[in-house]
Amino acid sequence: MAKVTVDGIEVEVPNGSSVLQACEAAGKEIPRFCYHERLSVAGNCRMCLVEVEKAPKPVASCAYPVMDGMKVFTDTPMVRNGRRGVMEFLLINHPLDCPICDQGGECDLQDQAMSFGKDGSRYREEKRSVKDKYMGPLIKTIMTRCIHCTRCIRFSAEVAGTPELGATNRGESMEVGTYIEKALTSELSGNLIDLCPVGALTSRPYAFVARPWELSKTDSVDVLDATGAAIRVDVRGGEVLRILPRTHDDVNEEWLGDRSRFAFDGLKRRRLDRPWVRRDGKLVPASWAEAFGAVVQGVRGKSVGAIAGDMVETEALFALKSMLAAMGSTNLDCRQDGAKIDASRPDYYLFNSGIAGIEQADAIVIIGSNPRVEAPVINARIRKRWSLGGMKVGVIGPKLDLTYPATQLGTGPADIARAAEFLNGAKNPLIILGRGALARADGAAVLAATWDLARAAGALRDDWHGFNMLHQFGGQVGALDIGFLPGEGGKDMDAMLSGGVEALWLLGADGFDVARIPASTFVVYQGHHGEVAAARADVILPGAAYTEKDGIWVNTEGRAQHGRMAVPPPGEAREDWRVIRAASQFLGVTLPYDTLDALRAEMATAHPIFRRMDQGPLAGCTDDAGPAAGGALGAEPFTMPIANYWQVDPITRASDTMAECAATYLKPQPLLAAE
Repeated sequence: MAKVTVDGIEVEVPNGSSVLQACEAAGKEIPRFCYHERLSVAGNCRMCLVEVEKAPKPVASCAYPVMDGMKVFTDTPMVRNGRRGVMEFLLINHPLDCPICDQGGECDLQDQAMSFGKDGSRYREEKRSVKDKYMGPLIKTIMTRCIHCTRCIRFSAEVAGTPELGATNRGESMEVGTYIEKALTSELSGNLIDLCPVGALTSRPYAFVARPWELSKTDSVDVLDATGAAIRVDVRGGEVLRILPRTHDDVNEEWLGDRSRFAFDGLKRRRLDRPWVRRDGKLVPASWAEAFGAVVQGVRGKSVGAIAGDMVETEALFALKSMLAAMGSTNLDCRQDGAKIDASRPDYYLFNSGIAGIEQADAIVIIGSNPRVEAPVINARIRKRWSLGGMKVGVIGPKLDLTYPATQLGTGPADIARAAEFLNGAKNPLIILGRGALARADGAAVLAATWDLARAAGALRDDWHGFNMLHQFGGQVGALDIGFLPGEGGKDMDAMLSGGVEALWLLGADGFDVARIPASTFVVYQGHHGEVAAARADVILPGAAYTEKDGIWVNTEGRAQHGRMAVPPPGEAREDWRVIRAASQFLGVTLPYDTLDALRAEMATAHPIFRRMDQGPLAGCTDDAGPAAGGALGAEPFTMPIANYWQVDPITRASDTMAECAATYLKPQPLLAAE
């Protein structure tokens, strides 16, 4: 540790720290444009100037290492004049766009010009003009505003792993762009908007929509993939206008995938905002009382089962499970994809090392998964660990572009056992099993073989749990945690869809082929978007989307997190647990809670995991006994469960922005002439 004095305040910082970090440790604000704590140091904006004792001139604090006994001054005439001069240079060519700039009100350049600049400029020359660049349907560019901080370039190359941005020309002619004009191919491109300290890169869907001071802000959690990223939902007039990431170092750091960031316009399209009942073969609008009456008529006295969707909060799942139990039914399933998951132990289906634990691994094998598409933020964490050196990555499945080098170890289940040689010698081997690898006939055998690989590689120890399952959506783990699976004598999804029940309750379940439901089965659909499952229903009960209710979701590592209501549900739609509670009363099996707190208390009593909010998985593996094999491994190669990153659930399929992205990035390749 080095002792540094900053404006008379003595602080200790690790050796190798920068002067800027020492100043921040002392509580001093240092302006900066190019510096970002999660990117490499560029040192090219010179805004972070400070004075160091015995140094002949101001130094750039972001790139200047500390030394023991160093004395730093952050507010001297030399520092003030230096920063004012830098700001004056920056504003020589910057356009006076503040009244029309979407960055207005949350712009680093505005804030620092006010705090550290001066009130005039000595330059009267004409300002330069730069042609705007096309970067795809998500990023709007006004490149005349660019101050060449190079944050976007460094993020693309270092974090996203898609080095498509760079600078051409020099001096006043320098321009940042994609060299050859094209859409950015990263699933993390929206983070460039957050990183840009000026208005050069802004959100295309959000352009000219609102000012930041007009928005009400609600902290919540993302459920469009299983990462469970911390988000902020910005709302005006009862409409979601923007979703931004919040910092959570153990989960998403400060990044967010493009699907999670930009699909919010799907929340207001194709919505179910009133109950519907099928009469004479046609769905017609109905009151809640009429809808519940139809449910009673169609369900009471019949064998009933329930299938849960992939983004449902745990409170609604617990309530529905409790209602069916009161009706004497254990016909439950939450595995729409048919994944052969063994839920007898949590570590059979969790990301046990934790997302942050990826940084401790020195060898990774990815089996039947494409984390770049299924969880872009987790993929960025893997790339971060790879970029530090001393780690290798192997893949069993189709050849993929993961944004970091990977050794192809095979294509199918037969290659799993051979991966032990690749992991040999690793101190902390880590195995990532994609949930899609279990959605096949030999899924149980694949799960058992992967666990055996983890045991053979020394990944199941008291101090390290290297077996990890990567799920795809935010509601999948919570459903497994509360046991939304067939009970004793209960039927699974395949049995229910084969005529095993007379009535079927679909709770947000849109991820399977509804044509499999027999024509004689009475179907209740409870959800928030009108897709094919709703069209098949005999009764539709409108529910709330994830931004419209308070709920608990569990991410792929088993971390339970609160999502909070940002806007009310549209029309007559209600939170899902309230709908189920009301239905239970009509069915004569009234659930014993009237408030969300009472429901959560009962849920926490039955499942203690919900007493530990925002806590990652427990460290280590205390029992390396594996799941039952359940048959032989098949010979078919693994296939990827998500082919279209942009449209994978009812919300994203309803989004015009995601439809534009799909049209841009999934264009059919031209046919080659026959040889």
